[in-house]
Amino acid sequence: MNRIETDVLIVGAGPVGLYGAYCAGFRGLRTVVVDALEEAGGQITALYPEKEISDIAAVPGERGRNLVAALLRQAKTYDPEFLLGRTAVDLDRIDPDHPVVELSDGTTVRTRAVVLTVGVGSFVPRPLTAAMSWQGNGVHYFVPDPATHRGQRVLIVGGGDSAVDWAHALVPVADSVVLVHRRARFRAHAANVTALADSGVKVLTCTEVDELHGDDKIHAVTLRSDDGLIQSLEVDAVIAALGFISELGPIRQWGMEFRGRSVLVDQRMRTNLPRIYAAGDVSDYEGKVRLLSVGFGEVATAIGNAAVEIDPDQPLFPGHSTDRDAAHSPESAVIP
Repeated sequence: MNRIETDVLIVGAGPVGLYGAYCAGFRGLRTVVVDALEEAGGQITALYPEKEISDIAAVPGERGRNLVAALLRQAKTYDPEFLLGRTAVDLDRIDPDHPVVELSDGTTVRTRAVVLTVGVGSFVPRPLTAAMSWQGNGVHYFVPDPATHRGQRVLIVGGGDSAVDWAHALVPVADSVVLVHRRARFRAHAANVTALADSGVKVLTCTEVDELHGDDKIHAVTLRSDDGLIQSLEVDAVIAALGFISELGPIRQWGMEFRGRSVLVDQRMRTNLPRIYAAGDVSDYEGKVRLLSVGFGEVATAIGNAAVEIDPDQPLFPGHSTDRDAAHSPESAVIP
């Protein structure tokens, strides 16, 4: 069993967690980042890497994958250790100053503070009933790289933002894109739905996938509309964008106070458990605004207060990143 010692353990490698790793490194804190996904970036990487992110100050619009890449470069400035493809399972608080978190692979991380940035938790896609036995043989639930569908005939199933975003992203590279939704109205952002009309995407509403056909790979689908019309469509790939079921998992049993699906925190981003903090979508408090830009501020607050809790002689405010001397001064040296 692998045992790791660190100053700060960040659970969740989404954008907020990545920025938290940078903030911790800037404070001179040894940092470990854990995430259940195999890649950093959280939901942005898994669900909408091609979507433009526009709710960050001074970033009028940036593709999700580019934003994650920039955050990852920034986080790696101070060499955090990434433990990906592993879930935080158990919390041991026998030593109140050194909580120990056990991971799903048996690794234990003994730390001086834990910062939860798990967003809405781990998530699994809602399955397309007709495609239950086809996953990996032409049925996909994510589009991490649109280029993998270059030249293909693609059918997208769904009516939410992911379905519409992926339709727009695939039009330039796919041979054809058909979007099927079982209702007449879409749940996606109205402007993006309107833009479908001039995008080259063929839209079929009030229609569902009835059956998939092929041998080792999908070659065609049968569609059935509400009025009973049945049609066959030749396809190379089916992308099921039917939403996801999210679950916080084992951390719900750690003893923290929750409001619905979120962990309650105070103005320092502390949970009710000593040395356990939360930031981003997983955290909640009166007046909470759920924006990515707010999450960045929250994790900076969490790291700053964790640094002071670890060593009361540390200043809460670490100085500005533009002052390189301050970042490496004795006052912000590595905490033993």
